[in-house]
Amino acid sequence: MKLLEGKVIIVTGAGAGVGRGIAREAARQGAKVVVNDLGVKVDGSEASAGPAQETVELIQAEGGVASASTESVADWTGANRIVQQAMDLYGRVDGVVNNAGNLRDALFHKMTEDEFDAVIRVHLKGSWNVARAAAPHFKEQQSGAFVHMTSTSGLVGNLGQANYAAAKMGIVGLSKSIAVDMQKFGVRSNCIAPFAFTRMVGSIPTDTPEKAARMKSLMTMEADKIAPFTLALLSDQAKDVTGQIFGVRNNEVFLFSQPRPIRTIHDAAGWTVQGCIERAIPAFKPSMAPLDLSRDVFAWDPM
Repeated sequence: MKLLEGKVIIVTGAGAGVGRGIAREAARQGAKVVVNDLGVKVDGSEASAGPAQETVELIQAEGGVASASTESVADWTGANRIVQQAMDLYGRVDGVVNNAGNLRDALFHKMTEDEFDAVIRVHLKGSWNVARAAAPHFKEQQSGAFVHMTSTSGLVGNLGQANYAAAKMGIVGLSKSIAVDMQKFGVRSNCIAPFAFTRMVGSIPTDTPEKAARMKSLMTMEADKIAPFTLALLSDQAKDVTGQIFGVRNNEVFLFSQPRPIRTIHDAAGWTVQGCIERAIPAFKPSMAPLDLSRDVFAWDPM
């Protein structure tokens, strides 16, 4: 049975890697797909229509229905054109996968304003742009689902990715807000942190033994493995799943915790600075999160 039969799905950043895998599997599951991709390099430069069209041709060769979009998700007008293309060609939109991204890695104290803004603009603002453009259609039809790609760079931490981590954590907040605000219209919103070897991951430096070992592990993670769970979240069978953060790593699927109070301390007389130093901070220390990196938390080989 095709679980997305009759649905129209928009996948951004679908010219290669994770996005291409999601777009192809969406078509295999019966969806009509708008394949959006600027066709740029990892840093966002040198746009080309080629990658989006290549994905469309792969889908069509498998008997699916798809059309290419080369609009920029970072542009409000462009994002609206992506959604309007789905409406013009297929008459509706049922799901959005916010997958488009770029990288401008640098250590925080060396990062430029342009490097920060460029990543926020594509990941966070781009996700908002496309989701907001689709929202009125979802509200009108009283249904719809968003899947936004987050990252353990934000959820856990990684070196040299303050811009990327900030954007990806912002996406978590955005997704939760969409889930809360649009629940009454039957609209769902979830996040996935994908582990996959893509050209973005391939740009990570390997100039130390630790970085080289990390790259070796990353190279075993298949981009196409992200698609099944993504499309499960877009299906009607997942109509009760919203506001969650998941991870997919080869054959593993994770449900992430979300920030909640884990310990409290009270002073009836009110806190002083000295009291906080002497009592509150020591009381909290055993429960404080360590300064882990993603590779520390996910230390085992992908299965």
